[in-house]
Amino acid sequence: MSDTAINPDPRDAQLGRSRVVDNPELEAFYGELGQHNAAAFWKRANAIEPWEPESRYSPTVWRYDEMRDLCLRAIDLVRPEDAGRRVVVLLNDSEAGRANSAVCGWLFSGLQAMKAGEITPAHNHTASAQRFIMEGAGAYTVVDGHEIELGGNDYVLTPNGCWHDHGVSVSGKTCIWQDGLDIPLMNSLETNFYAVYPEPTQTRAFPANDLPLSYGSVAMKPEGIPAWDKPYSPVMVYRWEATRDALWNLAKVSDGSPFDGHIMRYSNPLTGGWALQTMGAHMQMLKPGLHTKAHRHTGNVVYNVAEGEGYSVIGGKRIDWKQHDIFCVPAWMWHEHVNTGSGEAFLFSFNDFPVMEALGVKIEQALDTNSGHQPAAL
Repeated sequence: MSDTAINPDPRDAQLGRSRVVDNPELEAFYGELGQHNAAAFWKRANAIEPWEPESRYSPTVWRYDEMRDLCLRAIDLVRPEDAGRRVVVLLNDSEAGRANSAVCGWLFSGLQAMKAGEITPAHNHTASAQRFIMEGAGAYTVVDGHEIELGGNDYVLTPNGCWHDHGVSVSGKTCIWQDGLDIPLMNSLETNFYAVYPEPTQTRAFPANDLPLSYGSVAMKPEGIPAWDKPYSPVMVYRWEATRDALWNLAKVSDGSPFDGHIMRYSNPLTGGWALQTMGAHMQMLKPGLHTKAHRHTGNVVYNVAEGEGYSVIGGKRIDWKQHDIFCVPAWMWHEHVNTGSGEAFLFSFNDFPVMEALGVKIEQALDTNSGHQPAAL
């Protein structure tokens, strides 16, 4: 039986698509091809070259009230020294998500909990990583000898290949943050390496917070220090207060995006590009009562509610959310956001857009309400 017979599509009957009708002679030929590790392209062409992207992933939500309890239980069950990283992995509600340890598409995510005085042993890997701090006090990371202190709703980078370890100071409080990595992409490309540092932690080689203090102003470029020649942002951590203020200032002079409200990219201040090479991130602000227009795009997005409450409609599925709930938007899926609260809602998100852009396949489409193709009724 041909693939077109399994998944009939009227468009496949036209010239330029596979429309071969099988017969006994062809079936015998297919069997002979199989003996040589070969196959007829026309047997699978329409399936592997769809008319438009068909995501294998589902809109999925992780409720912070539930996930927080599980993270805190993990603290009592496993030592970070034994786990390597004591992370509760967020798996997309799909076969592909469970098979690839993916939160959505090429992205991995998990929640990491650490109590005061604990460390995560130093290591490095090919995969790039980023973290969004959700609660606690006294968290820090050390990246290639640069110590960086972390606070609530801060966004921090761990670029690929960098030695890094994490911890919470003895005087701190139990911390939980969201990890985001491109592990599924690196494994698909068969490029993932992992190494363990010779010591449990790195020796600090620079003053604390030297990179964000040197490069944290988008309007000013430091002079008199060694030139930054890395392919990622030197800021390393983007503070919540500055991010929130930037969005408030933008809202004073702009109506924002019809699809995302007021939205800003975490960028490399030296280039204006993405902070990391393979993953991007945004913070967006939805004003009270805002209901954005629906759109879709190639590339996957994972959201974390920094503040506020509301809901999103993703592929016809309504997902209600409040602070630190996490949800995902798979590639090429219609989605829109609604702020139901009395104050601004802030949504942090990370994505695989830099990969799509580098490959020339980043495509975005607004919903045409006149076409009759609309999201499911609310």
